[in-house]
This record gives sequence, structure tokens and C-alpha cells, in this order.
Amino acid sequence: MSSIDRHSLNHAIPVEKIRYDDKGLVPAIVQDYLDGTVLMMAWMNRESLQKTLETGETWFWSRSRENLWHKGETSGHLQKVRSIRYDCDSDALLIGVEQLGDIACHTGERSCFHQVDGTITAPPADTLSQLFQVICDRRDNPTESSYTSKLFAGGDNKILKKIGEESAEVVMACKDDEPDAIAGEVADLLYHTLVALAHHHVDLKAVYRKLQERRK
Repeated sequence: MSSIDRHSLNHAIPVEKIRYDDKGLVPAIVQDYLDGTVLMMAWMNRESLQKTLETGETWFWSRSRENLWHKGETSGHLQKVRSIRYDCDSDALLIGVEQLGDIACHTGERSCFHQVDGTITAPPADTLSQLFQVICDRRDNPTESSYTSKLFAGGDNKILKKIGEESAEVVMACKDDEPDAIAGEVADLLYHTLVALAHHHVDLKAVYRKLQERRK
């Protein structure tokens, strides 16, 4: 998947408007453009920001080596830029990227923010992505007490029957015009749909990509 149009990217942010610190640097937070996972934080200067805008891939400034570095140049885990925003004070950047290889951290983890009290754990993403991770875990590590595991054990017949039932419940809630009931029934439908995705080993991010493509 290619990055956003170069013309659009070059007009996404005025390099000279950014407020750099006394060393000519600005912090850049990088996040997955699909599920919002914070992948890393690095520093940019005018030159690295300009190269990022020109190439559509992230470039940063290394404070230790005092030189520019192209993210993923050695590992192949390039970051294709999808969006760039700056905050209300113009002194911090937020960069949405497509992370190639789904690895941003030099340790091999998806995100540099993967530790909680020294324990490696998946970084937080949007609610559906977090729920999908739990569902996939129930698929791969089933337990007798888990409703999700029981759905997987029943296969398509059980999973698809529930999707049909929950779809009907959404229709009825909408017909009754009950906002809380609609929200609850849609939540049930989304959950059972995620189970179907996991059962067929379809990544939720594949769905997100389809939605992004259709936005165009």
C-alpha cells in the first residue's frame, strides 16, 4: 500500500511554522494509522521533517550520533506516512504511518511502548483491536469456561447463527428507536463478527484497510 499523495503530504504541514527547541528539534510521536497504536517517539529537525515530507517515509534526527536516520533503512521496517499533524503550540508532531513488517521497535516488538512493570505486553490500540486480540487468544488457548472458546468449538454453524440473531436484534432495536439498546445490540454484533474473523484467520486490520480504501 503506497503512502499518501506526495503533493498532499508536502502541503500537510508548514516546516517553518513548527516551533523547534533550542537545539532545533521537535518530538515526533508515531502511531499506526489504522488502529492508533503508539509505535515510537523520536526527534525531528527541519531537514528530517522536510525529507519525510518529500519521500513519504519517516526520517529522524539521532541526538547520540548527531545525524539523520531513515527509519527501517537497515531492517526493512519502513514507515509509510499517511498523515502528519502538529499540536496547538506547534511544538510536537503526530505522524500516522503504515508500519511495514508491523515492527517499529529495535527489539523486534511492534511498539517501543511494550513494557508494563518490566513485562512485555501488547501496546494499547483502539477498543475493537484490543477485543480482537482477546478473541484470538481464546481461539488459540481455549478454556472450558470461556463463551468465546465455546463459539469456536461450534465452528461456523454456531458462530454464523449468532451473527444472524444479533443482526436481527440490531434491526429491532433500531425499529424501536432505543439508543441504549441499539448501542448494546451493535456491540454484540461487532463481537460476534470479530469471532467470525478470528475463526477464519482474517486480521481485523485487513478490514480497516478495506475501509480506508473505500474512503478514497
